[in-house]
Amino acid sequence: MSPQNVPLLLDTHVWVWLALGTPGQFSPALRERLEAADHTRPLHVSIISAWEVAMLAAKGRLNLAMPTKIWLERARSHPALRPLPLDDLAVVTDSNELPGEFHADPADRLLVATARIGGYTLVTRDHGILEYGKAGHVNVLTA
Repeated sequence: MSPQNVPLLLDTHVWVWLALGTPGQFSPALRERLEAADHTRPLHVSIISAWEVAMLAAKGRLNLAMPTKIWLERARSHPALRPLPLDDLAVVTDSNELPGEFHADPADRLLVATARIGGYTLVTRDHGILEYGKAGHVNVLTA
C-alpha cells in the first residue's frame, strides 16, 4: 500500500484543528491529503478523542464556544470522517503493553495502540508520539 493510501488516524488536536477550520495549522502536503479525503479515503477519529475533547472543555482548557455535545456532533459530521469505537480488546491490551518507552497519558496510549492494531498512520504534532514513531513502534505523519 502506498503511503498516500494508508488510512489516517487523527490525533485529538489535529481533529480539533480540522473541525475548527484552521488549515493553516497543517503542512501543505497534509492539507492536500486532508482535502482529498472522501468516503474511499476517510479520516479516522477514535472515540477516545471525543472523550479527550469533552475532558479538556470541562477543565476549561478548550473553549468550544458551544455546548460540548453539540460541538462533538458537528465535528463528527465532516463528510470524510469515520469514528472508531473503542471496542477492540487487542487495542485495550496493546495500550498497556506498548513496546519501548512511551509516556503514561491514557488517551495517547489508546491512540497509538489503535494505529498499531488497525494499520493506521497517526497524524499528530505530539513530540512524544512522533519520537515513538521514529523508533519504529507506530506509523506517524507530522501535522
